[in-house]
Amino acid sequence: MTTMRAVLDETRLRSVALGAVLLLPLFLLYGRAIADILVSVTGLLFLLRSGLSRDWAWLRAPWVWCAAAFWALQLVATLIWGGVAQIEQALGVIRLFVFVAALEAWVLPGARGRHWLWVVMLVLGIWTGLECWQQYLTGLNMAGYPRWGDGALTGPFFKPRAGGVFLMLALPGLMPPLVRALQRGTWRSTILGVAGLILLMTTMILIGQRMPNLLLVLGFAITALLIPRLRRPLLVVGALGVVALLALPVISPPTYAKLVVKFLDQMSHFADSPYGQLYIRASVMMADNPWIGLGFDGFRDFCASPVYFHDLARIGITNANIGAAACNIHPHNYYLEVGTMAGVTGLLAFGTMVVLWLVRIARAVRPGGDAMQAMLLVTLCVIFWPLASTSSLFTFDTAGWAILAAGWGLAAAKASSRTASPGS
Repeated sequence: MTTMRAVLDETRLRSVALGAVLLLPLFLLYGRAIADILVSVTGLLFLLRSGLSRDWAWLRAPWVWCAAAFWALQLVATLIWGGVAQIEQALGVIRLFVFVAALEAWVLPGARGRHWLWVVMLVLGIWTGLECWQQYLTGLNMAGYPRWGDGALTGPFFKPRAGGVFLMLALPGLMPPLVRALQRGTWRSTILGVAGLILLMTTMILIGQRMPNLLLVLGFAITALLIPRLRRPLLVVGALGVVALLALPVISPPTYAKLVVKFLDQMSHFADSPYGQLYIRASVMMADNPWIGLGFDGFRDFCASPVYFHDLARIGITNANIGAAACNIHPHNYYLEVGTMAGVTGLLAFGTMVVLWLVRIARAVRPGGDAMQAMLLVTLCVIFWPLASTSSLFTFDTAGWAILAAGWGLAAAKASSRTASPGS
C-alpha cells in the first residue's frame, strides 16, 4: 500500500508538472510573470520528487556540472560587484537549469507529453501567423492594434515581438509536419510541404524583423544539411524568398525600408553602428575581467564606467572610446552577456553546456528518422547561434523559449536512445 501510494503521489506530481509545461508556451506569449512561476513550480516539484524518491542520478549529467559552474561563477561575481537586487537575480538563475533537467529526466520522457507539447506549439504558431496576416491585410490585429510605426507586423501583440515568437513556434511546431510531408516524397505531399514552407517564409518576411528572418534562413540551412531529401525544396523556397524580398517595395514599402535598406546600411559600417559599439564595449569589459566577470546585470551597471572607454588594439578592436553612447541594458548577444556576467571562465562553462546539449540531441537525429527530433536540434542551434543580435538571455520571454527547447530536445533524445538500445 505504501509503495502504491508513493507511485500515485509521483504520478500526481508529474501530471501537475506536465500541465505547467503545456501552459508555458501560452504564457511566454501573454504573461511572462506567470511563465516564470510555471517554470519555478516545475523545478520545485522535480526537486521534491527527487528528494522523496532519493533519485538524484540527473546530477551526474556533464551538462549539469557545466551549468552549476556557470551559475556559481556569476553568483560569486554578483556577490562582489552587485547589490541586493542583482544577488537575488543571480541566485534565481539556477531555476532555469533545474527546469531543463526536470524536462529531460522526469516530465517529458513520455511520448504522449511531448506530443501534446507539440500540439500546443502548433496551435500557437498558427494563431500567431494568422494574426500577422490579418494585420497585414486589414491593418489591425484582433485586438485592434495596427502594425508598428516602422512597418513591422506585431501579430497578436501590441509591440513588434511577432518575429522572435513566430520563429520559436514555427521551427518545432509548424515545421515537423512540413518536413514529414517532404520526406514522403509523393507529388502531393511535396506540393503541400513546399507550399507550407513558402507561406512560413513569406509570413516571416512580412513581419519585417531582421534577425528573426536571418535566423529562419539559418534554420532552413541546418535542416537541409540534416535531411538531404529537403535540400531541393528548401532551395526553391529560398529562391522564392529572394523574389519576395525584391517585391517588397511594392507589397510592403515600410518592410523593405527596414528589412533591406536599413540592414544593408548597418552592415556597411557595422563597427560604428549601435550594435557594433555594444559588442566592442562588451568585449572590452570581458577582456578587463576575464576570470570572474561583473555579475548579474554587470554590463548594464558598469558599461558607462570610464575605465572601459578604451580600445583593444592587440586583437584589432578599435573605436571603443565613444563613452556612454556605447551602452544599453544588455549587450544584445547571449555570449557577450554571459561573458560580462561570469568572465571568460563562466563563458567557457556556459558554452560547453550548450555544446553538450547540441551533441546529445544531434546523436538522436538519424537520416530519414523523426522529423521532430531534427527540428528540435535545429531550434536549439538557432537559439544559441553565436553570430546574432538578441534580447537578454535572462529576461523570461527569451529564457523561457531557450530552456523549453533544451529540455524538450534532451528528453526526446533520451527517449530515442532507449528505443534504439538493444533489449530495451
